[in-house]
Amino acid sequence: MKIGPKYKLARRLGAPIFEKTQSPKYALSLSKKEKNDQMPTRPKSEFGKQLIEKQKARFSYGVTEKQFAKYVKKSLNAAEPTQKLFQALESRLDNVLYRSGFAKTRLQARQMASHGHTTVNGGRVTVPSIELREGDVVSVREGSQKSALFLGVDERLKQAPVSAWLTVNPEKAEAKVMGKPVYEKSASVFDLGAVIEFYNR
Repeated sequence: MKIGPKYKLARRLGAPIFEKTQSPKYALSLSKKEKNDQMPTRPKSEFGKQLIEKQKARFSYGVTEKQFAKYVKKSLNAAEPTQKLFQALESRLDNVLYRSGFAKTRLQARQMASHGHTTVNGGRVTVPSIELREGDVVSVREGSQKSALFLGVDERLKQAPVSAWLTVNPEKAEAKVMGKPVYEKSASVFDLGAVIEFYNR
């Protein structure tokens, strides 16, 4: 999925949704922009606010409009739609590779998966969007361990801030899904409740 300049898009949406915008450099550029913006802005409508939250979530995971809509529609009939949507997005193979520390960015994680460098439960997988379940084990394919993509991966795995629903074994270069991710609005840069409302209009 192609997107425009990430700094510009993140500033427009008002959130550090990309890995490269989660840095002091981005925070400084945002601060300068806010100081330079002297013109008053019109308050956004509820629709406008919901649209922005949808775009924040979609760009965060790097999925297309069509893919994102499918995830939402599958979640609408669940008892807790926001949790169901969050779990579907977080449980993607590319996101698990990113959360575990195998990849520095979700884009890099997508490349790892689509090029067949990783395995799930010992089998080679080339679909980044495959949904992982509790008990699934992700590892680097033996033939890919010397690839430039995985240079220093053992150190990355040791240093990565791993999500509570995952465990990582740096020595074996593998990650295991131990449970389901839990959505907490206060810990997220986007509001999935607003996303659900957007699609429920």
